[in-house]
Amino acid sequence: MSEPLVLGIETSCDETGVGIVQGHTLLADTVASSVELHARFGGVVPEVASRAHLEAMTPTVDRALKTAGVTLDDLDAIAVTAGPGLAGTLMVGVAAAKAYAFALGKPLYGVNHLAAHVAVDQLEHGPLPKPCVSLLVSGGHSSLLLVPDVATDVRSLGSTVDDAAGEAFDKVARVLDLGFPGGPIIDRTAKTGDHAAIAFPRGKLDDGTYDFSFSGLKSAVARWVEGRERAGEPVPIADVAASFQEAVVDVLTRKAIAVCKAHDVDHLQIGGGVAANSRLREMAKQRCDKAGIRLRVPRPGLCTDNGAMVAALGAELVASGVEDSRLDIPADSSLPVTTVRV
Repeated sequence: MSEPLVLGIETSCDETGVGIVQGHTLLADTVASSVELHARFGGVVPEVASRAHLEAMTPTVDRALKTAGVTLDDLDAIAVTAGPGLAGTLMVGVAAAKAYAFALGKPLYGVNHLAAHVAVDQLEHGPLPKPCVSLLVSGGHSSLLLVPDVATDVRSLGSTVDDAAGEAFDKVARVLDLGFPGGPIIDRTAKTGDHAAIAFPRGKLDDGTYDFSFSGLKSAVARWVEGRERAGEPVPIADVAASFQEAVVDVLTRKAIAVCKAHDVDHLQIGGGVAANSRLREMAKQRCDKAGIRLRVPRPGLCTDNGAMVAALGAELVASGVEDSRLDIPADSSLPVTTVRV
């Protein structure tokens, strides 16, 4: 089956995403976000997110079907994020996908959230080259992957050892009293700042690994701001935001380019919510051009968590002849990236 019609469900965090894909063609990408419910807490509250998914699931599926102009009976398969993510929110999506698959008699594919961030690129730029390197950056993950085949072979080369990039953005935004979620706010604020104003540290930049660490950077920003406040001096919010962002982006892009060179791969794909960051996209393009590496980054709307990416990976699994999942698959909050299909 070269162009299977697949519905994908994504509930790994606070976005109820439902996408419908036929082959590499996106037919619908609907999202119900609960971010406003979490804003007053300064971060995602798992119980609140789980209840929001329960309430949004059926209407979001119905909206996706209407947008795509298809019915449930038309589908070839159901795909769902089985992990990693928040345990409670994953359970909602997995339970819903099982119910749809069982009631319709359709094959079920429990897929890896991180691999889905790679597969979604195919909806914009066509089939992924084999192999490619993928830099995944989000609120919970900062990973460098070697991807010989997104349907069957994803290899981890490096990951975060503490705070992921997106998590650091949220925490620094809290220090600067900018609100939640921090990524888009810091990106906007940094546009009027000087990214060279403050020399914040670059964690693990030259340690000989492809791992990431942003906890020390986050703490350095907090100490710098506290020092200014104790001295009774104003905090240049835009400069702090720009300098922090520059430190994150510098490390991410340097290590990604290093992986491509080390493995003789000339295509770099970037995915995950932080891939929507304008400075990351700009610096990655500059450094890839200089290194002779082709850069692939989906549009921002496909970088954040969405059902389209789950459907895209599901379609790839069906087209590749990968066996479908059992109906008793678990939701695995710590699912390793090397497990593409549960």
